[in-house]
Amino acid sequence: MATAIGIVAVALLALLGIVYLRQEKLIFFPEPLPMDFPLVLPEVEQVLVHVDGATLSALHLKLPQPKGVVFFLHGNAGNLADWFVDTPFFRSANFDLFMIDYRGYGKSSGRIESEAQLHRDVDAAWEQIAARYRDLHKVVYGRSLGTALAARLAARIQPDLTILVSPYWSLAELARLHYPLLPGFLLRYPLMTFRDVGRIEGRVLLIHGDRDQLIPFEHSVRLQAAARADPEQPLAAELDELLEHDRRAGAAHAGALHRHRLALVGPGVPQEAALRVPLFDTVEIGLGDVLRPQRIAGEEDRLGVLAGLCADVNRHGA
Repeated sequence: MATAIGIVAVALLALLGIVYLRQEKLIFFPEPLPMDFPLVLPEVEQVLVHVDGATLSALHLKLPQPKGVVFFLHGNAGNLADWFVDTPFFRSANFDLFMIDYRGYGKSSGRIESEAQLHRDVDAAWEQIAARYRDLHKVVYGRSLGTALAARLAARIQPDLTILVSPYWSLAELARLHYPLLPGFLLRYPLMTFRDVGRIEGRVLLIHGDRDQLIPFEHSVRLQAAARADPEQPLAAELDELLEHDRRAGAAHAGALHRHRLALVGPGVPQEAALRVPLFDTVEIGLGDVLRPQRIAGEEDRLGVLAGLCADVNRHGA
């Protein structure tokens, strides 16, 4: 009996050791691209960001006289070929778009080894373009995995607007939800979005599908409570125009289902109000409509009342 218990104990410790050392396999799903893969779009430059021990691949839509830039941090799967797809909108809004692939994604070299490394890489990418936008509007946009990275960057640089699509309270809490038997101390990527959301001083827009089974909608509601900014703070006209765009935030995490909710959450917006708002089942709704909730004539049965979660800041995506 003692021998059997010892064997089980050793096996369990070995399993926990593997999870601790190789948890990146459970969190990150990079899709590499061959170096000769064409990432060619009009007015889009392929950019290299040199970081410690690796080189990140990035794409930069650079317009002649932009109003500002959207610095986009994507989710935990795919690469720039999948994510850098909305250039017509950014052209029409006259905003540049800058997006990186994390280590091991797309054409980026190296591999992700720690949360601190992720944040340093994001900082390095921002610093490479920051001077160009010193006197222009700055928008930090995070999707799913990228929301924690976006919140940290936003807390540091204080942009005019931060957009978090399918955000999570913390990766530690998600781990408890999806891997309840694993001890929390094993996680080397706590990614505590809530801490940084509470330090952002500008406006924050949270967008979340309420059928998201990977990151529950309730995470956005709780992030709203962590925000400190004034939801009545006016938004610059240029940024309001930027929000006239469909972000396709579906009820499912990756938008596979077409029933979803955009929720405007901020200090002064009752949490229970967001939870009572009916669903609407379209994947094409402008964020400008979300900022100005309304019923669309003849569409009541399909759209319902638009709700949203928007805060002046401080307060996901596949």
